[in-house]
Amino acid sequence: MTFQSFRRGYERFLEWVCIALMTALAAEVTAGVVFRYSGDSLVWYDEVATILLAWVTFYGSALAVLKHAHMGVPEIVRMLPPGSRVAAAVVAQLCTLAFFVLLAWVGYSILEVLATDRLVSLPEVSVAYANSVIPISAALIVVGQLLVFPEVLREARDEATRAEEPA
Repeated sequence: MTFQSFRRGYERFLEWVCIALMTALAAEVTAGVVFRYSGDSLVWYDEVATILLAWVTFYGSALAVLKHAHMGVPEIVRMLPPGSRVAAAVVAQLCTLAFFVLLAWVGYSILEVLATDRLVSLPEVSVAYANSVIPISAALIVVGQLLVFPEVLREARDEATRAEEPA
């Protein structure tokens, strides 16, 4: 398996996770509206919808990394002298990587604290389960950052080369 085929497979995996979560969220919201309209509201509707929305957001962020659709400020790198652009891009990637490694570690350590807490509307479900999205998605983002790093480096080199060429 080549690097690019692994990257494409990973991207497809995250797309399907996001599609499944969005489908579940849409079905859950639709069911909540139907039950509320019929006069028999679901007590767990709001809490589950909130959790699903958070999951869509976090897993979608992991997908956004692969598509270069996450927040960033590439203009700052472009404003730097050509010789500094590659270094700035590498430092930015390393800072982002370090943040998500830290988030994964802290998110995982918090799960133990939350293990005894339960959802209000579904007391049989642990809050840790609902918040497991944080370390899992942070780890998925780290993998995504590592997969796009060669592209980011190549783009920074290309930008620096174009900037050094005479007009």
